Amino acid sequence: MTTPSLPRRLAAEAVGTALLAAVLIGSGIRSAALSADGGVQFLANVLASVLALAVLIALLAPVSGAHFNPLVSAAAWWTGRRTGTGPTLRELGGYVAAQLVGAVAGAGLANTMFERPFLELSGRQRSAGHLWLAEAVATGVLVLLVFGLLRSGHGGWAPVAVAGWIGAACWGTSSGSFANPALTVGRALSDSYTGIAPASLPLFVLAQCAGAVAGLGLLTVLFGRSRDRAPDDARELLVR
Repeated sequence: MTTPSLPRRLAAEAVGTALLAAVLIGSGIRSAALSADGGVQFLANVLASVLALAVLIALLAPVSGAHFNPLVSAAAWWTGRRTGTGPTLRELGGYVAAQLVGAVAGAGLANTMFERPFLELSGRQRSAGHLWLAEAVATGVLVLLVFGLLRSGHGGWAPVAVAGWIGAACWGTSSGSFANPALTVGRALSDSYTGIAPASLPLFVLAQCAGAVAGLGLLTVLFGRSRDRAPDDARELLVR
């Protein structure tokens, strides 16, 4: 099976991230409109989001690896840089750009579907040390999970396992487990239930980056170094 062309892979990353952002933000808007109970709102939002994540990974991983997350793409580059098994720096730049464009488009789509302005800045402040710690934990375990599955030969569990961790982390962390810089940017463009104020973005993303670095460190400690597997290869993630 040949690797899909870079344009196809970038299109898959943009489309997948856009649909994920649309469901995440749209389900938040819907749940807030249907119930005043915060627990019900959160449950509905998390359930819709993790279902969409699992489906999109299963659908698009054969095309692009279904990263939908700049830090997953960066980790794939880092772990494969010496052997040439990961994406190149050029491909990494393309992936990140596609994911960011997709997240913005998905936010606009969600807003439009619920008769809101296409893009609107969120007013929800999320700035505190415990939230940054939670983001680091959620992102670090996500990176550890994705690449740990690959190195242990259980990549076929990725759709269920990744969605499962995100769902658990949404409930088990104080930040609600954004764990994705692209989706964090998208959330900043919807003044709704899942939003985050632009002023809160830099430290949120910095915490996510720190968590990803910690996750890569734990990956080496727990699974050793991989010399013969490509972390961004969708066939490895879904077939093994």
